Amino acid sequence: MTDDLRSAALESKAWPFEEARRLLKRWPEGKPGGGAIIFETGYGPSGLPHIGTFNEVLRTTMVRNAFHALSDQPTRLIAFSDDMDGLRKVPDNVPNQAMLAGYLGKPLTQVPDPFGKFESFAHHNNAMLRAFLDRYGFDYEFASSTEYYHAGRFDEQLRNVLRQYDAIMAVMLPTLRGERQATYSPVLPISPKSGVVLQVPVEVVDADAGLIRFVDEGETIEQSVLGGKAKLQWKPDWGMRWAALGVDYEMHGKDLIDSAALGGRICQILGGRKPETLVYELFLDEKGEKISKSKGNGLSLEQWLTYGPEESVAFYAYREPKKAKQLHMGVIPRAVDEYWQFRANYPGQGIKEKLGNPVHHIHDGKLPEGTLPVTFGLLLNLVGVMGEASKEQVWGYLANYLPDASPAAYPELDRLIGYALAYHRDFIAPTLRRRAPEGVEVAALQRLDAELAALPADASAEDIQNHVYEIGKTGGFAELRDWFRALYETLLGSSQGPRMGSFIRLYGVENSRKLIAEALARAGG
Repeated sequence: MTDDLRSAALESKAWPFEEARRLLKRWPEGKPGGGAIIFETGYGPSGLPHIGTFNEVLRTTMVRNAFHALSDQPTRLIAFSDDMDGLRKVPDNVPNQAMLAGYLGKPLTQVPDPFGKFESFAHHNNAMLRAFLDRYGFDYEFASSTEYYHAGRFDEQLRNVLRQYDAIMAVMLPTLRGERQATYSPVLPISPKSGVVLQVPVEVVDADAGLIRFVDEGETIEQSVLGGKAKLQWKPDWGMRWAALGVDYEMHGKDLIDSAALGGRICQILGGRKPETLVYELFLDEKGEKISKSKGNGLSLEQWLTYGPEESVAFYAYREPKKAKQLHMGVIPRAVDEYWQFRANYPGQGIKEKLGNPVHHIHDGKLPEGTLPVTFGLLLNLVGVMGEASKEQVWGYLANYLPDASPAAYPELDRLIGYALAYHRDFIAPTLRRRAPEGVEVAALQRLDAELAALPADASAEDIQNHVYEIGKTGGFAELRDWFRALYETLLGSSQGPRMGSFIRLYGVENSRKLIAEALARAGG
């Protein structure tokens, strides 16, 4: 770690460094005994993981990397799955719902996988999450609630919960409605009869021995809470886990502010120190509604990665974590192009600017090789006018724009062509409607056609753009943007589009003149 980098990181206003400095203030001399700083992320596998779940690990990793720039203290990242939770409702977006309904209340690791692929529903969802994280090469330790409880790793803190039972109840009861207060217990015994996670009042019999008493199907039962025979309600569980694992940092959504505050108080009751937290805004769907695992209204990581590369979703996740953002297919193209804009700027920036550049945090300062000579937006417009096309055909058009156009010369561009073809096929092609030009647009298109015909074969994109621009200024349009909108709507079938000089150079002058001829034919011109 260079002194210059560490000095710049200590002052950087990039949010991962601001978060990392809070951790450095928490343990300025390091943890006692040289212990690792513990980062944690949580996941409830009651539904299929969506991009927000993955996002939490990504952002936490960015903070962890930023901390490494500030300190030589060791760190660990624990991705914790609350897979011992009882199945409360059947998700809307999974098969075999009738079968799942028969397992309501059972721990998620005891619920059969509706997809028929894994040992349980929790194992299926955990595997999906781990596949997401592994694809990005995250350095993390996966932790299963079921395994931790059954292996006795929480036993000492469970005894502690029983010792502090009244204090924990005093924290939780004021947050509950009257009827819930009457039956509430922070400890949920697992029924020895049905295997269901029971929501029943319990009586502490012997805290040191871990014994409780409760009623199960009319029978009074004494049972240990140790070794997986009970679990905690999720809010007390969160606080207990922070104390048991010594968690120093965990971010969460703004919908969990109150829950995290309760967890922090319970952590302190149990002798722990509540972690540093970042409260992030939630992703919303296209309608502005909160993304829900059970509704399945979120954009999955697999969906995003069908239409954009890994770096683009990381870029979207990095930007403004405390600001709500819509998450739908329409945001992918801009995220791709903005990522590349910031990546192109990075090599020429000073160290202060580099640390504020999103790509520094996406790649932990180790940017891959490669440049992108054509924007993703321009590629989408190209395949839009080509219709059904192959990669090879797209490369044929790129030769108009790039003298050395080939997949070998531009592997990153080759990847993006595949994404552009898929995105166009599924989202753009069904919406394209090329309208007929009208009014002054007809004469302007005729003039553009004539000027394109007179251009030399090697005319640059800038030369072509100058001609397009001049026609817009002198062609009778109220505003220049009216001319560009007319070009997009009559030639490309979209209300927005690229820099036309670049597009015409890429698509080819003769091909562009054919588009103009087709548009004029629609106008009867």
